Amino acid sequence: MSKVEEFEELRPLLFSIAYRILGSVGEAEDAVQETWLRFDNSATRPTSAKAFLSATVTRISIDVLRSARVRREEYVGPWLPEPLLSDPYQDPERSAELADSVSMAALLLLERLSPLERSVFVLREVFAFGFDEIAAAVGRSEAACRQLLVRARRHIRAGRPRFEADRQERQQLATRFFDALKNGDVGGLQNLLAADVQLVGDGGGKAPQLARAVVGAENVARLLASVYPLMARIDVTFEPREINGEPGAVFHDRDGKVLHILALDVLDGQVQTIRSVINPDKLGHLGPVADAWAIDQEVKQARRQKNRTRP
Repeated sequence: MSKVEEFEELRPLLFSIAYRILGSVGEAEDAVQETWLRFDNSATRPTSAKAFLSATVTRISIDVLRSARVRREEYVGPWLPEPLLSDPYQDPERSAELADSVSMAALLLLERLSPLERSVFVLREVFAFGFDEIAAAVGRSEAACRQLLVRARRHIRAGRPRFEADRQERQQLATRFFDALKNGDVGGLQNLLAADVQLVGDGGGKAPQLARAVVGAENVARLLASVYPLMARIDVTFEPREINGEPGAVFHDRDGKVLHILALDVLDGQVQTIRSVINPDKLGHLGPVADAWAIDQEVKQARRQKNRTRP
């Protein structure tokens, strides 16, 4: 194969590695593009294109993550990963495992790790690379990589939930959740939420966002049931989609532009966390982005009109 053909065949894998390390679609795409440039400019043809390209994209991602950590510390409000609708890397035998590794909950757990720990964990636990390949990718000895993996596993285990729902159960619950949301059904929503459920929003200071996480089934249910009917009045719609391997939905304004996404973290038969990304910088890869500030003003106007018409 030509260099271009080799690279394109491996592009889905390279993106999937970079996204899991970075939690950003745009940064992952940039890392993959930089990997191509280095491959194309290489004077010699590597024995294994997969090993060379995987190592290159990993090293680039580590460097990007180190600088991104500083920006995330200064981020306005909670930071959430950029939503991913579909993972381009397909492995039918490991599809459930791959989907779980890209969930928002998993990516937020990975944020606890150092860039090296995160990279070693991703390469070994998600993509089953050998320690010799990992060592070459991160520039550490195999023994050091094993120690990095031990530490990473310890951090991840400490944050993992005790119970996990199967995918069919998650989808069925999500269907009931979005039906209740559409109908503004407070009781229906509350029955699906864990007692200590959290609603977390990521606006990054660039869109209307919650001042803080909303906690508790009654509080979250009342907020959702009060807001969505008002959004529906101004022709905001939503399309159920899988978000980062989890049940969720993409919301659109009347012109079909992307307003925000919701992702549901479903465990033990209940919604444990609802994550909303409305920061326009994190939605551009999904399509044209709506003006969230204008929508917010329309929702407030719809609320005032509703209050005036009450008997």
